[in-house]
Amino acid sequence: MTTAPLRPGEWVDHATALDDIPGDRYRMEIPTDRYVATDFMAVEREAIWMKVWQVVGRADELAKAGDWKQYRIFDQSYIVVRGKDDKIRGFVNACRHRGNVLCREDRGNSKRGFLCQYHLWSYDLQGNLKGMLREALAGPIDKAAHGLIEVPVDTFGGFVFLNPDPAAAPLAEFIGDEIATMLAPYHLDEMVTVMDVTEAIDCNWKVVMDAFQEGYHIDGIHPQLLRVINIDPKTSRYKFFENHCVSMAPFDVVGASAQAQVDGVMDLPETFPSTVAVLPRFTELVDQYKGADGTLDFPAGVTARTLLQHATRDTLTGMGLDVSGLTDAQMSDNHGWVLFPNFFMTIRAGEATIVMSLPHPDGDPNRCIWHVASYMWLPDEFKTAFAAEPVVVDEPGSFKYFEALQQDYEQMPRQQVGLRNSTLEHLALVKEEVVIAHFHSVIDKYLSAAGVAP
Repeated sequence: MTTAPLRPGEWVDHATALDDIPGDRYRMEIPTDRYVATDFMAVEREAIWMKVWQVVGRADELAKAGDWKQYRIFDQSYIVVRGKDDKIRGFVNACRHRGNVLCREDRGNSKRGFLCQYHLWSYDLQGNLKGMLREALAGPIDKAAHGLIEVPVDTFGGFVFLNPDPAAAPLAEFIGDEIATMLAPYHLDEMVTVMDVTEAIDCNWKVVMDAFQEGYHIDGIHPQLLRVINIDPKTSRYKFFENHCVSMAPFDVVGASAQAQVDGVMDLPETFPSTVAVLPRFTELVDQYKGADGTLDFPAGVTARTLLQHATRDTLTGMGLDVSGLTDAQMSDNHGWVLFPNFFMTIRAGEATIVMSLPHPDGDPNRCIWHVASYMWLPDEFKTAFAAEPVVVDEPGSFKYFEALQQDYEQMPRQQVGLRNSTLEHLALVKEEVVIAHFHSVIDKYLSAAGVAP
C-alpha cells in the first residue's frame, strides 16, 4: 500500500503549541528605547539594515529589459534593474566619477543603460562603464574598474530582495530550504498585485512589525473578525526558524450556530476582498443544509469553515490554479509569516497580503514608511483588469484601507505616543505574543554580532 506524501502545510498537525513553549524561552520585557531612541536607530542601521536581505519589490515590476526601480534605506540609494540577459541586478545609485545620483525618480525604463547628467558618463544595464565625455582626454581611467558598484540581488516567491552587504550569504541560505518548500505550493510567484500602497506613518518600524505578529489585539481592535477567527490561544500553532517564523490560528468560531458561522463568512469580503470569488460556490454548498423553512443545520463534521475550504478548492481549481499541494486547512486558514527584518505576510490558497516597514529616511525613530500590498492568483485573462499600480500616499489619512488594516493604521501611532513617555522603560509581553518575543530575540542576535549589548 502506497502512503500519500506529506504536504508542507501539514506542519500544523505536529507544530509547537503555546503550552509547549517554556515561559523563559525568550525575553518578554522589551526595552522601549529601541522604539524611540535616535542612537538605537543608528545602531540598527549598521547592525541590521546594512547586513540583511530586504524586499525591494516584485519581479513583475521589472518586466522588460531596462525596467528599473530605486530602493532607499536611510540615506542609501540603490538601483534594481532587469538586464538584456533577463537577469535582475542591483547597483549603488551613484556615478563612479563624482558620485552624482543616476536615477532620481522612483522607477523607469532605460533600455540603453544609465547616463549621468552631470558629466555624461554612461553605463550599460550590467553596470559596465561604457562611455565618458571627451574620453581621449580623460587620462588614466580604467573603465573596467569603474563600473557601477554592484550589490547582491536575488528573487524568491516573486519578490526581489537586495542586501547592502557585498559579502552577504546567498538569499537561498537566508530563507532556508524548509521555508522555500513550505511556501512553494501557494505559487506566490504567479500571483498578481491587486493593492500596493506606501505611506509614511508616525510610529517606529518595529511597532508595525509587532502589530502584525500577534492576535492578542483582535478583541480590542478588530471585533468584527471574532465572527470568523477562533482566537483561542490553545489552537494557535507556531514554527520558529533561526531568523524567521510562521504561525497559524484557525479560521473558525467554536460554538457558534450554523447560521452565525455562515453570516461571518459572508462578511469576509469587508476584510479579505478576494473571498468574493468564492462566495457563490460557498452559498451553493450551504444551501444543501437548509430545511424547507430555510433553517440551517449542519451535521457532525460540517461547519462553515469546512464548506469554505471546499468552496475555495473548487473555485481555485476551476480557475486553473494547482492547489493539490495545499491542505484543506490552507484553503481557509491564513498562515502568518515573518521574514526578518521587516516582512510580514498572511497567506492562504490563492491570496496573500504583506505588510512591510522601513525606518524613516530622516532618521526619526518615531516615524517609518509602511508598505501594504495584496496579491491574488488570477487566470491570465483577468490579470490586467485587476492589477494595481503603486500608490504613494502624500496626505496622511487620505487613503482608506480595508477594514482591519484601517483599524491597525489608526492604532499604531497611538502606541508610539505612549512609548515616548520616558518613565516607561519596557514592554511586558504576554505569552500569546511569543512571535514578537522571537522577533526581538533576532534583533538581539544581530546587535550582539555587532558587539552591541541588546
